[in-house]
Amino acid sequence: MDKRYIYADNAATTKVSDSVLKAMMPYFQDNFANPSGLYSPATSAARAVRQARADIAKCLNAEPGEVFFTSCGTEADNWAIKSAVELTGKKRIITSKLEHHAVLKTCEYLQTKGFEITYLPCPENGIIEPEELKKAIGNDVAVVSIMLANNEIGTIQKVSEMAKICHEYGVLIHTDAVQAVGNIPVDFKALGVDMLSLSGHKIHAPKGIGALIVRKGINLPSFIHGGKQEVGKRAGTENVPYIMGLRQAILDATTDTEKRSEYVLSLRERLIDGLLKIEMTRLNGDRDNRLPGNANISFYGIEGESLALLLDMKGICVSSGSACTTGDTEPSHVLKAIGLSDEWAKGALRITLSEENTIEDVDYIVEMITEIVAKLRASSTLWKKTAL
Repeated sequence: MDKRYIYADNAATTKVSDSVLKAMMPYFQDNFANPSGLYSPATSAARAVRQARADIAKCLNAEPGEVFFTSCGTEADNWAIKSAVELTGKKRIITSKLEHHAVLKTCEYLQTKGFEITYLPCPENGIIEPEELKKAIGNDVAVVSIMLANNEIGTIQKVSEMAKICHEYGVLIHTDAVQAVGNIPVDFKALGVDMLSLSGHKIHAPKGIGALIVRKGINLPSFIHGGKQEVGKRAGTENVPYIMGLRQAILDATTDTEKRSEYVLSLRERLIDGLLKIEMTRLNGDRDNRLPGNANISFYGIEGESLALLLDMKGICVSSGSACTTGDTEPSHVLKAIGLSDEWAKGALRITLSEENTIEDVDYIVEMITEIVAKLRASSTLWKKTAL
């Protein structure tokens, strides 16, 4: 009998869907020309890129000229923040310690160049109140960068309210929407942000493609110098197959989003209810205002990495934290930011479901985690001290 296989780490990456692969294939061998050429195969490739830009813009309620293709969400985050400080000449950045490392490490780098970084306080539920931004903002701020949905605990921030505050002060606002696109409705104009990052491999496109959406009127500085691609802002021959894959992925992700989300949410609630029956467990982040498929649970007295490895032996793929910090022995910076002790933070497991998971998958995950947690606690010094 084959070992059971359940993939439940969709926040880390997703598999390329059949529809995306089909959309990409013609541009590897048949229509392979460089879009910058003058001959008809090249102009056909250029037309495809223009159509992709227009379709992605329509899906996210943006303008085609506001969509810039990148290699990933990390590049888009870097471009947005570094561009903002270059454009404004101001020396302060506001963000939070809940952000993805693509934002945090960019801010740390800029701090070495003389920029001041202000971190907004994070409550236990992982949702920052706009009032905290109002207290911190001023005319000296170059940019505010707050992610729309967290990659570890799935909490959804009040970004549209924050955008209004920023614009009252004439401050640019960027949001990392990498985890949000495809999981919740994302409307660029309604959010009111100036810049928005997204990534393809979270929504069944391949790794290596993303986008930065920039509000019309912002003269984005060039990020990569060379050719005239992306209106001269990001040089380098366009990755046409991947752009077409991203187009199809966003078309798919923004179709029947509500129906898909309702199904995944029902799985998530069943999962959380089942896991919280285990003694000394806690849900990290707000129960309701979180992504439909995200469950981040801490199990006191054990190591999350050990649990994840043992689950892998049972055919279950989950994460003990962000995919970008795998192998890091330090507790999650996100869990520490919302006030968890090292003991609770180190016992965290992130399970991220998709529409491809089933009720049977969820029940098996709960069964295996319950069994493995009991075994790990039986040999845990910390757990034995707690039991005394």
